[in-house]
Amino acid sequence: MADQILAWLEARLRLLVFCSLTVVAYVAAVSRNQIMPWVIAALMLAGVVVGVIWPRLLVRSLSVTRLAPDRAEEGETIRLEITVANHGFLPRFMIELVDRLPFIEATHGEFVSREHTIGVISYVPGGATRQIAIPVTCAKRGFYRLGPMDIASGFPLGLVRARQCRESVTRTLTVYPDIFPILELPLQGAPSQIHRGGYLLPEGVGAAEFSGLREYRRGDSPRHIHWPSSARHNELMVKEYEPLASACLCIALDMSADGNLGGGKESTFEYSIRIAGSIARHGCERKLRTRMLGEGKVRLDIPAGSGQTQYQSILDTLAVIEADGDLPYARMIHRIAPQAVAGETVVVFLNTAGNRFAETLQALGMLRARRVHLLSILFDARSFGGSGKITSDQEGALLALGVRCIHVRRGDSLLRTFNP
Repeated sequence: MADQILAWLEARLRLLVFCSLTVVAYVAAVSRNQIMPWVIAALMLAGVVVGVIWPRLLVRSLSVTRLAPDRAEEGETIRLEITVANHGFLPRFMIELVDRLPFIEATHGEFVSREHTIGVISYVPGGATRQIAIPVTCAKRGFYRLGPMDIASGFPLGLVRARQCRESVTRTLTVYPDIFPILELPLQGAPSQIHRGGYLLPEGVGAAEFSGLREYRRGDSPRHIHWPSSARHNELMVKEYEPLASACLCIALDMSADGNLGGGKESTFEYSIRIAGSIARHGCERKLRTRMLGEGKVRLDIPAGSGQTQYQSILDTLAVIEADGDLPYARMIHRIAPQAVAGETVVVFLNTAGNRFAETLQALGMLRARRVHLLSILFDARSFGGSGKITSDQEGALLALGVRCIHVRRGDSLLRTFNP
């Protein structure tokens, strides 16, 4: 209540001061038998009347339309094309455009929705239109509702600020994470899927090498039958292959609130989002079957797919998800282990140390037991404001498990980290 009273007084401070001075002028005029004090008092009273009424007249008979893209990328500067039309016959002066743009500023690392005066049109003739192009930087990924836009004016004295909503349409804007190109990743393949003919290795990204023979099983591709051995053993024998290129990719995000270190864009979760999106693009563009998993307030489970449609689905999801889950990352990995496809590459994001690291290492061991290849993004927790750090011995345990590690510190150029 006190804040509302203070806000009301602040918005009308000039008017209150001007009214007080007008009262003083009239008191002075009454006490003196002279014409000049009365003239001054009358002019001040006229100023009060004009300062209160005129701004309200200025914002009438106006309409506003806005053209803006419905998609953008984090850090991209977009242009808002705004048109103000004056449907009256009198000109309008000093028209302010007030919009709600929740993505253009941050306070203490947190992005908040605020109203912004994004532009001022000094003069709109009667029956005419004026256009203005306003550049706006999209500071943070997310799905936003823009508007409705208001028109305001305090002309000519600024005693009060009249304001009216003149755009009834609420538009949406999706800001995608800042994706960077990845030229090459240390990915390995899914021999069971390739052997069964579920899909072929993508052209130009590698090949498969012969690793042995075994008995034919239902679902195996007839192209892999080794006829000489089948004739010798009097039963169908098929060739097994170990692919040198990745044929299946799984990205497992840590969406737990406790696992997110740092704040705003400089947090481990925001880094994970940018890395996950970039890896997904790398996979989808190369026709690798890519899926994404996570445990937040809403479970993230994007089935495997490839191509532009799959990448767009992943990108739409990454634009809006948050680190709001309460399930520890190690337990999430335990849950996804039974779904793992033998031979696929699972990308994990680690920043834990101490007791939690031991639990995470055990979960990763379950994935390795299912013949899963692991690529770990190791965050330097201290650089993100955390208290712990993965030691050399713990990293050695990861390497002994066969986990490939990529180190990321706060402030690192992800483009250079993934393209050394």
